[in-house]
Amino acid sequence: MKTIYNVKALCVVALLGTTATISAQEDTSKKQNLEREMTLEREYDPTVQDASKVNTLPVIKEPEVKKMPIDYANFTIAADPAKEISLLPSGNIMTDIQYNKRRGYFNFGGGTYLNLNGDLGYHILSTDKDQLNIWFSHRSTNGKVKYLQFDEKVKAKLNDNMGGLNFKHNFDKLFLKMGLKYGYSGFNYYGFPIYIDPASSALPDPVSDIETNQVAQTIKANVGIESKADAPVGYLLNLDYTNFSYKYGMGKPYDGTTEGTFTLDFGLNASFGGNQRVGLDGNFQYFNYSLPKELEITEGEKVGYGTYFDNFATATVSPYYKVEGDNWHIKLGVNAMFFSGEYKKAMVSPNISADVEVADKTVLYLNANGKLQSNSMYDLFRTNRYSSPISRITPSRNWLDGILGIKSGVAPGFWFDVFGGYKITNNNYFFVPVFNNENDAFGNFSVPLNNVNTNQLFIGANLKYSYQQLFEISLKGVYNNWDAKLNDNWENEADKKIKAFGMPEMEITAGVTVRPIKNLSASLDYYLATGRETCVSLGQDLKMDNINELNLTGAYNINDTFGLYLKLNNVLFQKYELYYGYPLQKFSAMIGVNINF
Repeated sequence: MKTIYNVKALCVVALLGTTATISAQEDTSKKQNLEREMTLEREYDPTVQDASKVNTLPVIKEPEVKKMPIDYANFTIAADPAKEISLLPSGNIMTDIQYNKRRGYFNFGGGTYLNLNGDLGYHILSTDKDQLNIWFSHRSTNGKVKYLQFDEKVKAKLNDNMGGLNFKHNFDKLFLKMGLKYGYSGFNYYGFPIYIDPASSALPDPVSDIETNQVAQTIKANVGIESKADAPVGYLLNLDYTNFSYKYGMGKPYDGTTEGTFTLDFGLNASFGGNQRVGLDGNFQYFNYSLPKELEITEGEKVGYGTYFDNFATATVSPYYKVEGDNWHIKLGVNAMFFSGEYKKAMVSPNISADVEVADKTVLYLNANGKLQSNSMYDLFRTNRYSSPISRITPSRNWLDGILGIKSGVAPGFWFDVFGGYKITNNNYFFVPVFNNENDAFGNFSVPLNNVNTNQLFIGANLKYSYQQLFEISLKGVYNNWDAKLNDNWENEADKKIKAFGMPEMEITAGVTVRPIKNLSASLDYYLATGRETCVSLGQDLKMDNINELNLTGAYNINDTFGLYLKLNNVLFQKYELYYGYPLQKFSAMIGVNINF
Protein backbone atom coordinates (compact mmCIF):
# COMPACT_ATOMS: atom_id res chain seq x y z
CA MET A 1 0.00 0.00 0.00
CA LYS A 2 1.30 3.46 -0.87
CA THR A 3 1.54 6.10 1.78
CA ILE A 4 -0.14 9.45 1.14
CA TYR A 5 1.94 12.52 1.63
CA ASN A 6 0.15 15.86 1.58
CA VAL A 7 0.75 19.33 2.89
CA LYS A 8 -1.95 19.23 5.50
CA ALA A 9 -1.02 15.85 6.82
CA LEU A 10 2.63 16.87 6.91
CA CYS A 11 2.03 20.04 8.78
CA VAL A 12 -0.52 18.67 11.27
CA VAL A 13 1.75 15.82 12.22
CA ALA A 14 4.74 18.10 12.20
CA LEU A 15 3.11 20.19 14.86
CA LEU A 16 2.96 17.10 17.01
CA GLY A 17 6.75 17.02 16.79
CA THR A 18 7.42 13.41 15.89
CA THR A 19 9.57 12.50 12.97
CA ALA A 20 8.53 8.89 12.88
CA THR A 21 4.91 9.79 12.52
CA ILE A 22 5.70 12.25 9.82
CA SER A 23 7.46 9.67 7.76
CA ALA A 24 4.59 7.29 8.13
CA GLN A 25 2.36 9.88 6.46
CA GLU A 26 4.72 10.46 3.59
CA ASP A 27 5.36 9.03 0.24
CA THR A 28 8.47 10.78 -0.99
CA SER A 29 10.60 11.80 -3.80
CA LYS A 30 12.06 13.73 -6.59
CA LYS A 31 12.86 16.66 -8.55
CA GLN A 32 14.72 18.90 -10.74
CA ASN A 33 17.16 21.78 -10.73
CA LEU A 34 17.41 25.40 -11.66
CA GLU A 35 17.53 25.86 -15.41
CA ARG A 36 20.63 25.11 -17.34
CA GLU A 37 22.16 26.76 -20.32
CA MET A 38 21.97 25.16 -23.73
CA THR A 39 24.32 24.92 -26.66
CA LEU A 40 23.59 25.72 -30.27
CA GLU A 41 23.88 22.10 -31.23
CA ARG A 42 21.38 20.68 -28.73
CA GLU A 43 17.74 21.40 -28.12
CA TYR A 44 16.82 23.22 -24.95
CA ASP A 45 15.12 21.15 -22.28
CA PRO A 46 12.91 23.62 -20.43
CA THR A 47 12.26 21.38 -17.41
CA VAL A 48 12.62 23.68 -14.46
CA GLN A 49 14.90 22.14 -11.98
CA ASP A 50 14.86 23.12 -8.36
CA ALA A 51 17.79 24.45 -6.52
CA SER A 52 18.78 20.98 -5.43
CA LYS A 53 21.20 20.52 -8.23
CA VAL A 54 23.55 23.10 -6.84
CA ASN A 55 23.79 21.42 -3.50
CA THR A 56 27.51 21.77 -3.12
CA LEU A 57 28.06 24.02 -0.20
CA PRO A 58 30.91 25.89 -1.71
CA VAL A 59 29.05 27.42 -4.58
CA ILE A 60 32.11 26.85 -6.69
CA LYS A 61 31.65 25.10 -9.95
CA GLU A 62 34.08 22.51 -11.06
CA PRO A 63 36.81 23.28 -13.58
CA GLU A 64 36.20 22.40 -17.16
CA VAL A 65 38.78 20.08 -18.66
CA LYS A 66 38.44 20.67 -22.34
CA LYS A 67 40.72 18.44 -24.26
CA MET A 68 40.57 15.44 -22.04
CA PRO A 69 37.88 12.93 -22.94
CA ILE A 70 38.11 11.35 -19.52
CA ASP A 71 34.85 10.55 -17.82
CA TYR A 72 35.33 12.58 -14.68
CA ALA A 73 32.02 13.87 -13.61
CA ASN A 74 30.22 16.79 -11.98
CA PHE A 75 29.39 14.31 -9.30
CA THR A 76 28.41 16.84 -6.68
CA ILE A 77 25.68 18.17 -8.91
CA ALA A 78 22.84 16.03 -10.10
CA ALA A 79 23.21 16.10 -13.82
CA ASP A 80 20.39 15.72 -16.26
CA PRO A 81 21.81 14.23 -19.49
CA ALA A 82 19.77 16.72 -21.47
CA LYS A 83 21.55 19.64 -19.83
CA GLU A 84 25.03 20.69 -20.83
CA ILE A 85 26.28 23.58 -18.78
CA SER A 86 25.99 23.70 -15.02
CA LEU A 87 24.39 26.60 -13.25
CA LEU A 88 26.66 29.60 -13.03
CA PRO A 89 29.55 28.09 -15.00
CA SER A 90 32.92 29.28 -13.82
CA GLY A 91 34.36 29.59 -17.29
CA ASN A 92 37.34 27.84 -18.81
CA ILE A 93 39.83 27.74 -16.00
CA MET A 94 41.92 24.93 -17.42
CA THR A 95 44.85 25.45 -19.69
CA ASP A 96 43.78 24.96 -23.26
CA ILE A 97 46.14 22.24 -24.39
CA GLN A 98 45.65 19.90 -27.28
CA TYR A 99 44.86 16.40 -26.13
CA ASN A 100 47.46 14.80 -28.39
CA LYS A 101 50.19 16.69 -26.52
CA ARG A 102 49.19 15.70 -23.01
CA ARG A 103 47.93 12.48 -21.43
CA GLY A 104 47.15 13.72 -17.94
CA TYR A 105 45.82 16.67 -16.00
CA PHE A 106 45.95 17.87 -12.42
CA ASN A 107 43.94 20.65 -10.82
CA PHE A 108 44.06 21.87 -7.24
CA GLY A 109 42.39 24.88 -5.67
CA GLY A 110 41.91 26.15 -2.14
CA GLY A 111 40.04 29.04 -0.63
CA THR A 112 37.93 30.52 2.09
CA TYR A 113 35.65 28.37 4.26
CA LEU A 114 38.33 25.68 3.85
CA ASN A 115 37.01 25.01 0.35
CA LEU A 116 39.15 22.52 -1.57
CA ASN A 117 38.87 21.35 -5.19
CA GLY A 118 41.02 18.69 -6.76
CA ASP A 119 41.03 16.73 -10.03
CA LEU A 120 43.44 14.17 -11.42
CA GLY A 121 43.21 12.17 -14.63
CA TYR A 122 45.50 10.14 -16.87
CA HIS A 123 45.23 8.26 -20.17
CA ILE A 124 46.97 4.98 -19.40
CA LEU A 125 46.27 3.74 -22.93
CA SER A 126 45.61 5.98 -25.86
CA THR A 127 45.81 4.21 -29.21
CA ASP A 128 43.55 3.78 -32.22
CA LYS A 129 42.38 0.49 -30.75
CA ASP A 130 42.34 1.02 -27.00
CA GLN A 131 41.67 3.86 -24.56
CA LEU A 132 42.05 3.36 -20.80
CA ASN A 133 41.51 6.35 -18.52
CA ILE A 134 41.75 6.79 -14.78
CA TRP A 135 40.37 9.81 -12.94
CA PHE A 136 39.59 11.21 -9.50
CA SER A 137 37.73 14.31 -8.27
CA HIS A 138 37.43 15.90 -4.83
CA ARG A 139 35.22 18.71 -3.47
CA SER A 140 35.07 19.68 0.19
CA THR A 141 34.25 22.48 2.60
CA ASN A 142 34.39 22.80 6.37
CA GLY A 143 33.40 26.39 7.09
CA LYS A 144 30.60 28.06 9.01
CA VAL A 145 27.59 29.75 7.45
CA LYS A 146 25.01 32.02 9.05
CA TYR A 147 21.32 31.13 9.21
CA LEU A 148 18.95 33.56 7.53
CA GLN A 149 16.37 32.96 10.25
CA PHE A 150 18.69 33.58 13.20
CA ASP A 151 21.91 35.44 13.93
CA GLU A 152 23.83 32.26 14.53
CA LYS A 153 26.49 30.38 12.57
CA VAL A 154 26.68 26.64 12.01
CA LYS A 155 29.35 24.45 10.45
CA ALA A 156 28.33 23.16 7.03
CA LYS A 157 30.51 20.17 6.16
CA LEU A 158 30.95 18.49 2.80
CA ASN A 159 33.43 15.90 1.58
CA ASP A 160 32.70 14.57 -1.92
CA ASN A 161 35.00 12.16 -3.70
CA MET A 162 34.61 10.16 -6.88
CA GLY A 163 37.01 8.19 -9.00
CA GLY A 164 36.95 5.55 -11.66
CA LEU A 165 38.29 3.73 -14.68
CA ASN A 166 37.01 3.81 -18.27
CA PHE A 167 38.02 1.42 -21.02
CA LYS A 168 37.10 1.46 -24.71
CA HIS A 169 38.20 -0.99 -27.41
CA ASN A 170 37.73 -0.39 -31.10
CA PHE A 171 36.81 -3.57 -33.00
CA ASP A 172 36.38 -3.61 -36.74
CA LYS A 173 32.59 -3.23 -36.58
CA LEU A 174 31.81 -2.15 -33.04
CA PHE A 175 33.01 -0.48 -29.84
CA LEU A 176 33.33 -2.21 -26.48
CA LYS A 177 32.98 0.08 -23.47
CA MET A 178 33.47 -0.69 -19.78
CA GLY A 179 33.63 1.49 -16.71
CA LEU A 180 33.87 1.44 -12.94
CA LYS A 181 33.15 4.31 -10.52
CA TYR A 182 33.19 4.77 -6.77
CA GLY A 183 31.76 7.76 -4.95
CA TYR A 184 31.95 8.77 -1.29
CA SER A 185 30.01 11.72 0.08
CA GLY A 186 30.13 12.88 3.70
CA PHE A 187 27.98 15.81 4.89
CA ASN A 188 25.92 17.02 7.84
CA TYR A 189 22.26 18.05 8.02
CA TYR A 190 23.14 21.54 9.18
CA GLY A 191 19.81 23.17 8.33
CA PHE A 192 17.99 25.49 10.73
CA PRO A 193 15.61 23.39 12.88
CA ILE A 194 12.17 24.55 11.82
CA TYR A 195 10.62 23.72 15.19
CA ILE A 196 12.60 26.66 16.64
CA ASP A 197 10.85 30.03 16.47
CA PRO A 198 13.06 32.49 14.53
CA ALA A 199 11.49 35.32 16.59
CA SER A 200 12.99 33.87 19.76
CA SER A 201 15.65 35.97 21.45
CA ALA A 202 18.05 33.08 21.81
CA LEU A 203 18.82 29.90 19.96
CA PRO A 204 18.34 26.97 22.33
CA ASP A 205 20.63 24.01 22.37
CA PRO A 206 19.60 21.84 19.44
CA VAL A 207 17.87 18.60 20.30
CA SER A 208 18.42 17.08 16.89
CA ASP A 209 21.81 16.07 15.50
CA ILE A 210 23.36 18.65 13.16
CA GLU A 211 26.99 17.61 13.74
CA THR A 212 27.20 13.94 12.73
CA ASN A 213 28.28 13.30 9.16
CA GLN A 214 25.91 11.26 7.06
CA VAL A 215 27.76 9.11 4.54
CA ALA A 216 26.44 8.13 1.12
CA GLN A 217 28.39 5.69 -1.03
CA THR A 218 27.95 4.83 -4.69
CA ILE A 219 29.44 1.97 -6.70
CA LYS A 220 28.74 1.90 -10.45
CA ALA A 221 29.84 -0.57 -13.08
CA ASN A 222 28.88 -0.82 -16.73
CA VAL A 223 29.71 -2.80 -19.85
CA GLY A 224 28.30 -2.31 -23.32
CA ILE A 225 28.75 -2.53 -27.06
CA GLU A 226 27.85 -0.02 -29.76
CA SER A 227 27.96 -0.18 -33.53
CA LYS A 228 29.99 2.27 -35.56
CA ALA A 229 28.36 5.24 -37.24
CA ASP A 230 28.71 3.81 -40.76
CA ALA A 231 27.11 0.45 -39.93
CA PRO A 232 24.07 -0.41 -42.14
CA VAL A 233 22.27 -1.61 -39.01
CA GLY A 234 22.96 0.37 -35.85
CA TYR A 235 22.74 -1.19 -32.42
CA LEU A 236 23.46 -0.47 -28.77
CA LEU A 237 23.49 -2.72 -25.72
CA ASN A 238 24.60 -1.52 -22.30
CA LEU A 239 24.29 -3.09 -18.85
CA ASP A 240 24.76 -0.92 -15.77
CA TYR A 241 24.70 -1.68 -12.06
CA THR A 242 24.49 0.96 -9.32
CA ASN A 243 24.79 0.26 -5.61
CA PHE A 244 23.80 3.22 -3.44
CA SER A 245 23.73 3.21 0.36
CA TYR A 246 23.41 5.47 3.40
CA LYS A 247 25.47 4.81 6.53
CA TYR A 248 22.66 6.03 8.79
CA GLY A 249 18.89 6.19 8.66
CA MET A 250 17.26 9.02 10.59
CA GLY A 251 20.28 9.30 12.86
CA LYS A 252 23.28 7.50 14.34
CA PRO A 253 21.20 4.89 16.22
CA TYR A 254 19.68 3.68 12.94
CA ASP A 255 21.36 1.86 10.09
CA GLY A 256 20.80 3.10 6.58
CA THR A 257 19.27 1.37 3.59
CA THR A 258 20.94 0.04 0.43
CA GLU A 259 19.55 0.29 -3.09
CA GLY A 260 20.80 -1.86 -5.95
CA THR A 261 19.78 -0.89 -9.49
CA PHE A 262 20.20 -2.98 -12.62
CA THR A 263 19.79 -1.02 -15.85
CA LEU A 264 19.65 -2.39 -19.39
CA ASP A 265 19.69 0.02 -22.35
CA PHE A 266 19.30 -1.19 -25.92
CA GLY A 267 18.79 0.24 -29.37
CA LEU A 268 18.37 -1.05 -32.90
CA ASN A 269 17.93 0.97 -36.09
CA ALA A 270 18.28 0.62 -39.85
CA SER A 271 18.20 3.08 -42.74
CA PHE A 272 16.39 2.69 -46.06
CA GLY A 273 15.48 4.81 -49.04
CA GLY A 274 18.55 6.98 -48.54
CA ASN A 275 16.88 9.45 -46.12
CA GLN A 276 14.71 7.28 -43.86
CA ARG A 277 15.36 5.29 -40.72
CA VAL A 278 13.35 3.06 -38.40
CA GLY A 279 14.45 2.06 -34.94
CA LEU A 280 13.59 0.75 -31.53
CA ASP A 281 15.09 2.02 -28.26
CA GLY A 282 14.45 0.59 -24.84
CA ASN A 283 15.32 0.85 -21.16
CA PHE A 284 14.71 -1.59 -18.32
CA GLN A 285 15.48 -0.98 -14.63
CA TYR A 286 15.11 -3.19 -11.59
CA PHE A 287 15.42 -1.74 -8.07
CA ASN A 288 16.27 -3.98 -5.13
CA TYR A 289 16.37 -2.82 -1.49
CA SER A 290 18.29 -4.17 1.47
CA LEU A 291 16.80 -2.95 4.76
CA PRO A 292 18.19 -2.89 8.28
CA LYS A 293 16.20 -4.47 11.07
CA GLU A 294 14.62 -1.16 12.00
CA LEU A 295 13.05 -0.95 8.56
CA GLU A 296 12.12 -4.57 8.01
CA ILE A 297 8.51 -5.11 7.12
CA THR A 298 6.44 -7.03 9.64
CA GLU A 299 3.11 -8.68 9.00
CA GLY A 300 0.48 -6.00 8.47
CA GLU A 301 2.79 -3.15 9.34
CA LYS A 302 5.51 -0.97 7.89
CA VAL A 303 7.57 0.03 10.86
CA GLY A 304 8.54 3.43 12.05
CA TYR A 305 9.91 5.14 9.03
CA GLY A 306 6.77 4.81 7.05
CA THR A 307 8.17 4.68 3.51
CA TYR A 308 7.74 1.56 1.43
CA PHE A 309 10.90 -0.02 0.12
CA ASP A 310 9.28 -2.70 -1.99
CA ASN A 311 11.35 -3.88 -4.95
CA PHE A 312 10.05 -2.65 -8.28
CA ALA A 313 10.91 -2.41 -11.98
CA THR A 314 10.40 0.09 -14.81
CA ALA A 315 10.51 -0.39 -18.56
CA THR A 316 10.34 1.92 -21.59
CA VAL A 317 10.05 0.86 -25.23
CA SER A 318 10.34 3.51 -27.96
CA PRO A 319 9.74 2.61 -31.63
CA TYR A 320 10.27 5.45 -34.11
CA TYR A 321 10.47 6.48 -37.76
CA LYS A 322 12.76 9.25 -39.08
CA VAL A 323 12.84 11.01 -42.43
CA GLU A 324 14.81 14.06 -43.49
CA GLY A 325 15.32 16.34 -46.45
CA ASP A 326 17.83 19.02 -47.34
CA ASN A 327 16.50 21.52 -44.80
CA TRP A 328 14.02 19.59 -42.66
CA HIS A 329 13.79 16.62 -40.33
CA ILE A 330 10.88 14.66 -38.83
CA LYS A 331 10.81 11.94 -36.18
CA LEU A 332 7.57 10.09 -35.38
CA GLY A 333 7.42 7.66 -32.48
CA VAL A 334 5.90 6.74 -29.14
CA ASN A 335 7.21 5.94 -25.66
CA ALA A 336 5.44 3.00 -24.03
CA MET A 337 6.26 2.93 -20.32
CA PHE A 338 5.50 0.55 -17.47
CA PHE A 339 6.38 0.16 -13.79
CA SER A 340 5.65 -2.72 -11.46
CA GLY A 341 5.03 -2.86 -7.74
CA GLU A 342 1.95 -2.61 -5.60
CA TYR A 343 0.52 0.06 -7.90
CA LYS A 344 1.22 -1.15 -11.40
CA LYS A 345 0.98 1.56 -14.05
CA ALA A 346 1.33 1.86 -17.81
CA MET A 347 1.36 4.91 -20.05
CA VAL A 348 1.99 5.94 -23.64
CA SER A 349 3.45 9.31 -24.61
CA PRO A 350 4.45 10.83 -27.95
CA ASN A 351 8.04 10.81 -29.12
CA ILE A 352 7.97 13.41 -31.86
CA SER A 353 10.45 15.96 -33.14
CA ALA A 354 10.58 18.13 -36.22
CA ASP A 355 12.59 21.05 -37.51
CA VAL A 356 12.62 23.02 -40.72
CA GLU A 357 14.87 25.80 -41.98
CA VAL A 358 12.39 28.63 -42.63
CA ALA A 359 15.06 31.15 -43.61
CA ASP A 360 18.81 31.35 -43.97
CA LYS A 361 20.34 29.81 -40.80
CA THR A 362 16.95 30.07 -39.07
CA VAL A 363 15.20 26.93 -37.83
CA LEU A 364 11.69 26.38 -36.53
CA TYR A 365 11.56 23.34 -34.25
CA LEU A 366 9.05 21.23 -32.33
CA ASN A 367 9.57 18.50 -29.72
CA ALA A 368 6.90 16.49 -27.91
CA ASN A 369 7.64 13.47 -25.77
CA GLY A 370 7.15 11.96 -22.34
CA LYS A 371 9.15 9.90 -19.91
CA LEU A 372 9.01 7.82 -16.75
CA GLN A 373 11.17 8.95 -13.83
CA SER A 374 12.02 6.20 -11.36
CA ASN A 375 12.52 8.51 -8.33
CA SER A 376 14.96 6.10 -6.74
CA MET A 377 16.95 6.80 -3.58
CA TYR A 378 19.96 7.52 -5.76
CA ASP A 379 17.94 9.97 -7.88
CA LEU A 380 16.71 11.80 -4.80
CA PHE A 381 20.21 12.08 -3.35
CA ARG A 382 21.68 13.44 -6.57
CA THR A 383 18.89 16.00 -6.72
CA ASN A 384 19.01 17.00 -3.05
CA ARG A 385 21.56 15.52 -0.67
CA TYR A 386 19.56 16.93 2.26
CA SER A 387 16.47 14.90 1.44
CA SER A 388 15.29 12.27 3.89
CA PRO A 389 17.64 9.26 3.90
CA ILE A 390 14.69 6.90 4.26
CA SER A 391 12.62 8.15 1.32
CA ARG A 392 11.62 6.14 -1.70
CA ILE A 393 8.55 7.03 -3.73
CA THR A 394 6.70 5.75 -6.75
CA PRO A 395 7.83 6.86 -10.22
CA SER A 396 6.64 10.10 -11.77
CA ARG A 397 4.81 9.93 -15.10
CA ASN A 398 5.54 12.77 -17.50
CA TRP A 399 2.71 12.46 -20.02
CA LEU A 400 3.73 15.39 -22.20
CA ASP A 401 6.84 17.53 -22.48
CA GLY A 402 6.36 19.79 -25.47
CA ILE A 403 8.33 22.74 -26.77
CA LEU A 404 7.98 24.99 -29.84
CA GLY A 405 10.65 27.48 -30.76
CA ILE A 406 12.68 29.26 -33.37
CA LYS A 407 16.45 29.70 -33.33
CA SER A 408 18.72 31.58 -35.66
CA GLY A 409 22.35 32.40 -36.23
CA VAL A 410 21.82 34.51 -39.32
CA ALA A 411 23.80 37.52 -38.10
CA PRO A 412 27.61 37.14 -37.75
CA GLY A 413 28.47 36.36 -34.16
CA PHE A 414 24.85 36.57 -33.02
CA TRP A 415 22.52 33.71 -32.13
CA PHE A 416 19.09 33.57 -30.49
CA ASP A 417 16.51 31.00 -29.42
CA VAL A 418 12.91 31.93 -28.53
CA PHE A 419 10.75 29.11 -27.17
CA GLY A 420 7.64 28.14 -25.25
CA GLY A 421 6.27 24.86 -24.01
CA TYR A 422 3.97 22.86 -21.78
CA LYS A 423 4.48 19.89 -19.45
CA ILE A 424 1.97 17.52 -17.85
CA THR A 425 3.24 15.29 -15.03
CA ASN A 426 1.53 12.89 -12.62
CA ASN A 427 3.11 11.92 -9.30
CA ASN A 428 5.42 14.87 -9.50
CA TYR A 429 7.04 16.09 -6.32
CA PHE A 430 8.51 19.11 -4.56
CA PHE A 431 10.89 19.20 -1.61
CA VAL A 432 9.60 20.67 1.66
CA PRO A 433 11.21 20.74 5.13
CA VAL A 434 9.85 18.72 8.05
CA PHE A 435 9.83 19.12 11.80
CA ASN A 436 12.23 17.03 13.79
CA ASN A 437 12.80 17.33 17.53
CA GLU A 438 13.90 13.79 18.21
CA ASN A 439 17.01 13.13 20.28
CA ASP A 440 19.90 11.59 18.31
CA ALA A 441 18.04 12.11 15.02
CA PHE A 442 19.15 14.35 12.19
CA GLY A 443 17.89 17.91 12.10
CA ASN A 444 16.17 19.80 9.32
CA PHE A 445 15.91 17.69 6.18
CA SER A 446 13.69 17.76 3.11
CA VAL A 447 11.08 15.26 2.05
CA PRO A 448 9.62 15.04 -1.42
CA LEU A 449 5.97 16.07 -1.38
CA ASN A 450 4.61 13.32 -3.59
CA ASN A 451 1.24 12.60 -5.18
CA VAL A 452 1.19 15.92 -7.01
CA ASN A 453 -0.18 16.43 -10.52
CA THR A 454 1.36 19.42 -12.29
CA ASN A 455 0.86 21.44 -15.43
CA GLN A 456 3.76 23.72 -16.31
CA LEU A 457 3.72 26.50 -18.91
CA PHE A 458 7.03 28.13 -19.75
CA ILE A 459 8.31 30.75 -22.19
CA GLY A 460 11.80 32.05 -22.64
CA ALA A 461 14.55 33.38 -24.82
CA ASN A 462 18.28 32.77 -25.10
CA LEU A 463 20.63 35.30 -26.73
CA LYS A 464 24.35 35.04 -27.46
CA TYR A 465 26.87 37.29 -29.16
CA SER A 466 30.58 36.82 -29.72
CA TYR A 467 33.16 38.98 -31.43
CA GLN A 468 36.03 36.98 -32.85
CA GLN A 469 37.94 35.61 -29.85
CA LEU A 470 37.86 38.84 -27.85
CA PHE A 471 34.59 38.57 -25.93
CA GLU A 472 31.32 36.66 -25.58
CA ILE A 473 27.99 37.78 -24.13
CA SER A 474 25.00 35.60 -23.25
CA LEU A 475 21.58 36.28 -21.73
CA LYS A 476 18.73 33.90 -21.04
CA GLY A 477 15.37 34.39 -19.36
CA VAL A 478 12.66 31.85 -18.54
CA TYR A 479 9.20 32.45 -17.07
CA ASN A 480 7.38 29.51 -15.48
CA ASN A 481 3.72 29.21 -14.60
CA TRP A 482 2.76 26.21 -12.46
CA ASP A 483 -0.58 24.61 -11.71
CA ALA A 484 -0.14 21.97 -8.97
CA LYS A 485 -2.78 19.81 -7.28
CA LEU A 486 -2.61 16.89 -4.87
CA ASN A 487 -3.93 13.82 -6.64
CA ASP A 488 -5.47 12.29 -3.53
CA ASN A 489 -9.21 12.23 -2.91
CA TRP A 490 -10.31 15.34 -0.99
CA GLU A 491 -13.83 16.33 -0.08
CA ASN A 492 -13.11 19.90 -1.05
CA GLU A 493 -11.50 20.30 -4.44
CA ALA A 494 -9.95 23.60 -3.33
CA ASP A 495 -7.92 21.78 -0.66
CA LYS A 496 -6.01 19.94 -3.36
CA LYS A 497 -4.50 23.16 -4.71
CA ILE A 498 -0.87 23.70 -3.69
CA LYS A 499 2.13 25.65 -4.92
CA ALA A 500 5.16 24.36 -6.78
CA PHE A 501 7.38 24.54 -3.71
CA GLY A 502 10.99 25.40 -4.45
CA MET A 503 10.40 26.16 -8.12
CA PRO A 504 11.36 29.64 -9.40
CA GLU A 505 8.82 31.72 -11.25
CA MET A 506 11.43 33.71 -13.16
CA GLU A 507 15.02 32.82 -14.01
CA ILE A 508 17.67 35.00 -15.63
CA THR A 509 21.16 33.84 -16.53
CA ALA A 510 23.78 36.16 -17.98
CA GLY A 511 27.47 35.89 -18.71
CA VAL A 512 30.35 37.89 -20.14
CA THR A 513 33.77 36.51 -21.08
CA VAL A 514 36.65 38.67 -22.29
CA ARG A 515 40.11 37.67 -23.56
CA PRO A 516 42.20 40.85 -23.66
CA ILE A 517 45.42 38.97 -24.41
CA LYS A 518 46.21 35.50 -25.71
CA ASN A 519 46.63 33.61 -22.44
CA LEU A 520 44.29 35.59 -20.19
CA SER A 521 40.52 35.31 -19.81
CA ALA A 522 38.01 36.77 -17.36
CA SER A 523 34.37 35.79 -16.93
CA LEU A 524 31.37 37.23 -15.11
CA ASP A 525 28.39 34.94 -14.53
CA TYR A 526 25.09 36.10 -13.09
CA TYR A 527 22.04 34.13 -11.97
CA LEU A 528 18.68 35.36 -10.65
CA ALA A 529 15.78 33.15 -9.51
CA THR A 530 12.62 34.73 -8.10
CA GLY A 531 9.23 33.62 -6.79
CA ARG A 532 10.31 30.56 -4.77
CA GLU A 533 8.18 29.42 -1.83
CA THR A 534 8.20 26.59 0.69
CA CYS A 535 5.78 25.12 3.25
CA VAL A 536 6.86 25.05 6.90
CA SER A 537 3.56 24.29 8.68
CA LEU A 538 -0.16 23.96 8.16
CA GLY A 539 -1.35 26.76 5.91
CA GLN A 540 1.99 28.56 6.25
CA ASP A 541 3.68 28.99 2.92
CA LEU A 542 6.90 30.94 3.25
CA LYS A 543 8.41 33.08 0.53
CA MET A 544 12.11 32.38 0.13
CA ASP A 545 14.77 34.95 -0.66
CA ASN A 546 15.69 35.32 -4.31
CA ILE A 547 18.85 33.70 -5.57
CA ASN A 548 20.89 36.67 -6.75
CA GLU A 549 24.44 35.61 -7.45
CA LEU A 550 27.35 37.12 -9.36
CA ASN A 551 30.57 35.14 -9.84
CA LEU A 552 33.93 36.19 -11.26
CA THR A 553 36.60 33.88 -12.71
CA GLY A 554 40.01 34.79 -14.07
CA ALA A 555 42.46 32.37 -15.68
CA TYR A 556 45.98 32.74 -17.01
CA ASN A 557 47.99 30.13 -18.94
CA ILE A 558 51.64 30.55 -18.06
CA ASN A 559 52.66 28.07 -20.76
CA ASP A 560 51.40 24.85 -22.31
CA THR A 561 51.86 23.02 -19.01
CA PHE A 562 50.92 25.39 -16.17
CA GLY A 563 47.93 27.60 -15.61
CA LEU A 564 46.55 29.66 -12.72
CA TYR A 565 42.99 30.66 -11.88
CA LEU A 566 41.14 32.83 -9.39
CA LYS A 567 37.45 32.39 -8.55
CA LEU A 568 35.30 34.85 -6.61
CA ASN A 569 31.82 33.58 -5.87
CA ASN A 570 28.83 35.58 -4.70
CA VAL A 571 30.72 38.84 -5.02
CA LEU A 572 27.49 40.76 -4.25
CA PHE A 573 27.52 39.22 -0.74
CA GLN A 574 23.93 38.06 -1.10
CA LYS A 575 22.23 35.80 1.47
CA TYR A 576 19.93 33.05 0.25
CA GLU A 577 19.04 29.39 0.67
CA LEU A 578 18.72 26.51 -1.73
CA TYR A 579 16.28 24.90 0.70
CA TYR A 580 14.64 26.32 3.77
CA GLY A 581 17.22 26.45 6.57
CA TYR A 582 20.21 25.65 4.33
CA PRO A 583 22.07 28.91 3.61
CA LEU A 584 25.04 29.02 1.26
CA GLN A 585 28.31 30.81 1.68
CA LYS A 586 27.93 34.57 1.55
CA PHE A 587 31.20 35.16 -0.32
CA SER A 588 34.01 32.79 -1.19
CA ALA A 589 37.33 33.01 -2.98
CA MET A 590 39.53 30.30 -4.43
CA ILE A 591 42.92 30.27 -6.09
CA GLY A 592 44.19 27.26 -7.95
CA VAL A 593 46.70 25.77 -10.35
CA ASN A 594 46.31 23.50 -13.39
CA ILE A 595 48.99 21.20 -14.67
CA ASN A 596 48.80 19.26 -17.93
CA PHE A 597 51.32 16.50 -18.44
